[in-house]
Amino acid sequence: MVPYLLLCLSFGYAAALKPTCLSAQFRRPGDYIIGGLFPFGTDTVNLTARSEPTLVVCERLFVDGLIWALGMKFAIDQINNSTSLLPGVKLGYDMHDTCFEPVVALQPSLLFLTQNGTTGIGVLCNYTDYQPRVAAVIGPHKSDLCLVTAKLFSFFLIPQVSYGASSEKLSNTDLYPSFYRTVPSDKNLVEAVVLLLNKFGWNWIGIIGSDDEYGRGAQRLFLSIAGNHSICIAFDGLIPTDLADPKAKNQLEDTIKLINKTKVNIIVLFAFSQSAQALLEHSIRMGLSKKVWIGTEAWMLSDIAASIPNIQSIGTVLGFIMKAGTVPGFRKYVADLFTSVQQDKFCQESRKFNQLMNSDVLDTHCKQCDHISLRDISSTLNRPQIQSVYIAVYSVAYALHRALGCTHQACPKASIRSWQLLHFMNTLPFKVNGQSFSFDQFHGTNTGYKLIFWSWKNGTLTYLPVGNYEDSLYLNKSQIQFHTADQKPTSECLRHCKPGQLRQIKGFHLCCYDCTDCPENTFWSTKDSSTCTPCLKHQWSPVRSTQCYDRNERYLFWNEPLTIALLTVMSVTISLTCLTAVLFLKNLETPLVQASGGKLNLFALFALTLLCLSCCLYIGKPSNNLCMSQQVVYALCLNGCFSTFFIKSLEITLVTEFPRCAPTFLYWVTHRRAWLLVALCLLTECLFCFCYLHLGPDYLVSDYKSLPTEILLVCNTESWFAFALVHGYNGFLAFVCFLCTFMVQTSGKKYNIARGITFAILIYFIIWIFFVATFVTLKTVLRSVTQIGTILSTSLGILAAYYIPKCYIILLKPDLNTVDYF
Repeated sequence: MVPYLLLCLSFGYAAALKPTCLSAQFRRPGDYIIGGLFPFGTDTVNLTARSEPTLVVCERLFVDGLIWALGMKFAIDQINNSTSLLPGVKLGYDMHDTCFEPVVALQPSLLFLTQNGTTGIGVLCNYTDYQPRVAAVIGPHKSDLCLVTAKLFSFFLIPQVSYGASSEKLSNTDLYPSFYRTVPSDKNLVEAVVLLLNKFGWNWIGIIGSDDEYGRGAQRLFLSIAGNHSICIAFDGLIPTDLADPKAKNQLEDTIKLINKTKVNIIVLFAFSQSAQALLEHSIRMGLSKKVWIGTEAWMLSDIAASIPNIQSIGTVLGFIMKAGTVPGFRKYVADLFTSVQQDKFCQESRKFNQLMNSDVLDTHCKQCDHISLRDISSTLNRPQIQSVYIAVYSVAYALHRALGCTHQACPKASIRSWQLLHFMNTLPFKVNGQSFSFDQFHGTNTGYKLIFWSWKNGTLTYLPVGNYEDSLYLNKSQIQFHTADQKPTSECLRHCKPGQLRQIKGFHLCCYDCTDCPENTFWSTKDSSTCTPCLKHQWSPVRSTQCYDRNERYLFWNEPLTIALLTVMSVTISLTCLTAVLFLKNLETPLVQASGGKLNLFALFALTLLCLSCCLYIGKPSNNLCMSQQVVYALCLNGCFSTFFIKSLEITLVTEFPRCAPTFLYWVTHRRAWLLVALCLLTECLFCFCYLHLGPDYLVSDYKSLPTEILLVCNTESWFAFALVHGYNGFLAFVCFLCTFMVQTSGKKYNIARGITFAILIYFIIWIFFVATFVTLKTVLRSVTQIGTILSTSLGILAAYYIPKCYIILLKPDLNTVDYF
């Protein structure tokens, strides 16, 4: 065999300058046509600048795609020569270029869907009897292309068998019922990579994918599976597939900088050869330190990646490739074919076959194939992907064999629709070269993977098998020579957190973490060290705590300094009020006291005393009853004082503004009838207090939010309408008093009693403006302090504005205490 191959190589090289007819070998008529989609070329010429739906062509030959197409041709020729598989049936084939572009792959896909014998696609309600141009389709290679073409073929239920598309999306048999593949899904590959990482104890890694369906899909799967195996993703990135894009260089450089920044030692790379080549070239040029690169068949077996200058400096390369044997007889078949395509007679026959396939509609478009020699492709003839193509063709052939009801001697002549093949592809296994194959429930085949290691010796690369994966991973560690000499590289990210600290995720999954203190009101528990457990409602905890503590109750205590200060002020105010009352009682019959209201003054001062004493309701532990009584007592006491001012204000108004009516009505606001008005005012306030208690009185609230370590016991206002009602009446009385007194004028020889009421009411209004603004917003013990302050300020204001000046006259200016002056 070896001398024969060398002879063929020599002959092929000698005739390389003469164009061959290899491009005419990919279309043959037959009883049943099988379509083929292969990447004969790469680097589209006019795709980005395309403004009209013209033909898209490729600039450069892709040798692997050519070999895969020859693998399909070899399998069909072998089947046609078989006496046991499809005896008497001749399979034809029609292969076209995909150029790695969905736009290019769509054109031949549409051709395959045309009605047999025509160039048009029938638009029908029912396609059961529709006979397309092909019985089945082999390919394409990439997942991006299959996701587009599979939808077309699945509508017509035409079997499509890919030899390279591994995206997990294609496992959805509801969306792609007629799609099959002879390669494992990316899910199997990702599971193998995760097991490899676990074997070496690597849990701090970076993952990079090409910006296409293969790279994005594999990366997405890896992220979902790795987290369940305590593998932390330091970063994930995408590298461009369109290297002609001006932004591609910056993207690659940013990715290398990101690798340096995270300082990971393990990088998983899901990418095709061209994208991988660009990334590795940039890593060498930018001086990236040596890493462990875990790759896949998509780039590890490519001559493009292996031929990068100084590629040995990237570190250690490990990766998984599909388990696949060589196809017997394929090398000899290709050698014979390259010999035949040099012969004119063979080429003439080939071109006649092409004309029978309507080559004027759409040609194969592999003109570069006519200028390639056997020597150019000899190194790629052992690629494992050839067996995937080979098995794909045989799966269709066996399904057709069973659908026709063939025996080992003959096949009946029958019309078979493409959709009828699906049942036989789903159910029965088939044998190829003594090995059994079948499609699983997701229409895929899991042949397993080999783990290979890039072994360099004297500048020569050897793909050294160091393990395999089917249901479990077997690994021969002794054969792997890492770039770190005697010891394997480490890539871990673990820290031991102290008690009271939370493990803060340092990536995308909980395996690498930083330690952060548990915040307030949470604690760290040994039962769940990954989270901080919140304390119960009645408990609290400081930062970085391992337990919770019971909260203390907080209210205005009797023994705290602020309370003592307020009680002191209250005592002084009550003393002043009592002294004033005693003084007024002693001088009750004098003109000053009589002009000021007589005995009504004593009642007002008594009400002020009670008002001051009500401050005690706001000190100590509150209860619902205390909360209800606070506003009621305050309103009634203040009303007792204001009712006397109200009567005096009416008297002043009658005398100054309505002197003619004064004799008639003064009787109602003086002497004993004045007490009836006081009682009426108090009765009205009692009515409003009853409404307040009915609509929504203040109630006790345990506030757990305002104070970090204590429970704040505070009286909360349930109904602001009821609150406004009970205090609004006092405000109304005060406003009437103000209107009756603020414009009253007297001569310089007379005492202006109205002025005292005016200033007392003004002080009340000013205090209440500040009180309401503060009371609404405060939710601490200062709320009680504010109410006490308001009570004492109001009491002192009334004393200072109305009563103290009169005390001054009684004590220090007794000569003014005359009837004429008052």
